[in-house]
Amino acid sequence: QVQLVESGGGSVQAGGSLRLSCKASGYIYSNYCMGWFRQAPGKGREGVARISSDGGTPYFGDSVRGRFTISRDNAEKTINLQMNNLKPEDAGIYYCARARRISVSCPPGEASFFDSWGQGIQVTVSS
Repeated sequence: QVQLVESGGGSVQAGGSLRLSCKASGYIYSNYCMGWFRQAPGKGREGVARISSDGGTPYFGDSVRGRFTISRDNAEKTINLQMNNLKPEDAGIYYCARARRISVSCPPGEASFFDSWGQGIQVTVSS
């Protein structure tokens, strides 16, 4: 079955950086758009970034554009999220996710378009 396992979370001060990784297994990884979402306490799941199945096209949420980058390695079945200049509002649980449908391009950055999720990893940003 599909498995997504995140790593790399932790605590940083505002202005710092973290790199999240997600290892996928159980399906043909290169067929699907992959994404990162986050959820802060009391809030809904927010799309942070997505990347097309071939790695050629990234998409970013407005709140992280210019600070975060996303990449994937289809040979290793991994997806990475480099987070720079972190702000307290970036804190939350970050989830790796697989798009619901096979496609090169990505669907909109809403959780309903993604059907497989990692367990989540905590990111804390102190001011």
